[in-house]
Amino acid sequence: MNICMFAVSMGLSRTIYGKYGHKMNLVNFMMGSGILCLVCYLLAAVSANPVLGLIGCIVCGFSVGIMWPGSISIASSKIPLGGTGLFAFLAMAGDLGASIGPAAIGVITQNAGDNMKAGMLAACVFPVILIVSLCLLKYIRLKK
Repeated sequence: MNICMFAVSMGLSRTIYGKYGHKMNLVNFMMGSGILCLVCYLLAAVSANPVLGLIGCIVCGFSVGIMWPGSISIASSKIPLGGTGLFAFLAMAGDLGASIGPAAIGVITQNAGDNMKAGMLAACVFPVILIVSLCLLKYIRLKK
C-alpha cells in the first residue's frame, strides 16, 4: 500500500507540473520539492509514530516526482547543444544515483543494527545536495 501511495503522489506531482508548469519557475518548484523531501525524510527518520513515518514516505513521492524530469529540463536548457551525449551522461548519472544511493543507505542501516531510521536520517544528505545545487544555480543566474 505504501509503495502505491508513494507512486500516486509522485504521479500527482508530475501531473501538476505538466498542467501548470508553464506558470511556474522550475528551479523554485524543485527547491520546494527538495525542502519537502528533506522534511519527509526527517519525519520518517525521527517520528516515534509509525503513521507519521508512513505519511512522510507517501508525501516524499510528491516531493521527488519532479526531480528527474526537472533535472533533465534544466540541463538541456543550460547546455542546449549537449545533444545525445548530454542525455547519455544524465542517464548514466541517474542510474548510478539510483543504485549507489540506496546501497549506501542500506549499508548505513545495516551498520546501525538494522535501524532503518538511521538510514533515513543519513538519506537526508541527498535532498540537501539538491537544495545546495539549486541555490548555486540561482546564484550563478543572479551574477550574470
